[in-house]
Amino acid sequence: MVNFGSLLTAMVTPFTKDGEVAYDEAANLARFLIENGSDGVVVAGTTGESPVLTKEEKLKLFSVVKEAVGEKGTVIAGTGSNSTADTISLTKKAAETGVDGIMLVTPYYNKPSQEGLYQHFKAVAQETELPIIMYNVPGRTSVNLLPATVVRLAQIKNICAFKEASGNLDQVAEIKRGAPEDFLIYSGDDSLTLPMLAVGGCGVISVASHVAGKMIKEMIESFFSGKIKEAAELHLKLFPLYKVLFITTNPVPVKAALRLIGLNAGEPRLPLVPATEQEVEAIRRVMAETGIKMV
Repeated sequence: MVNFGSLLTAMVTPFTKDGEVAYDEAANLARFLIENGSDGVVVAGTTGESPVLTKEEKLKLFSVVKEAVGEKGTVIAGTGSNSTADTISLTKKAAETGVDGIMLVTPYYNKPSQEGLYQHFKAVAQETELPIIMYNVPGRTSVNLLPATVVRLAQIKNICAFKEASGNLDQVAEIKRGAPEDFLIYSGDDSLTLPMLAVGGCGVISVASHVAGKMIKEMIESFFSGKIKEAAELHLKLFPLYKVLFITTNPVPVKAALRLIGLNAGEPRLPLVPATEQEVEAIRRVMAETGIKMV
């Protein structure tokens, strides 16, 4: 049984003032996250601005972050794209960097059918021995990986987990009913972590854990140890933070939040632009109310 941990951070990609990938900062950030509640990190996912990273940048990030984290946490490489052939190629090269698993987003823009989605994930799984997390985020991809298809894919040996960011808890319940008992379901939305745990989720692939990792980890552990009231109280405390970190397009707000706690992740690459002064002030206010220490 694969165990990636209950709290994975969808890590931002730090950039220099010149817009180059800041690999040293990426290593420092990965270590910081592991030291502050995260069991592992997802590199070059949506929050890592994967659409504007080159293949070479992604591979170097995988290698640098895995070297920085070592055996202290898991490193999941975001290798998915809307081209099955390109996904297979990047996945094979990612395996050579020593990562612990891969995350595959549903193909975007070309809007495949459910059978097309099944064949896509199956084709990639057949070309790697790495454990696979499938990622469903219809708001960005315009396609919803339906429960019946997830259950079908969960029968493939190395497809072992699912990140659900559709916002539909019914889908989670359907998958939980049909998939193998050890199939892992992660929330892809911070604000739905606790409700998803209640219907069989194992944890979250989080954005807010960049700045509130210990609190989120405490919430998850409280739930699993039967301290439901304490978990609910933490959820409600964190709820405004979850929302403000999506005040504009992710990862723009969380990069601003990282600066507020003294970590330099740089600005996003175009076509994303930095948070406005008003957005930064809203983020600062909520972080202060949540009890997050800022510089």
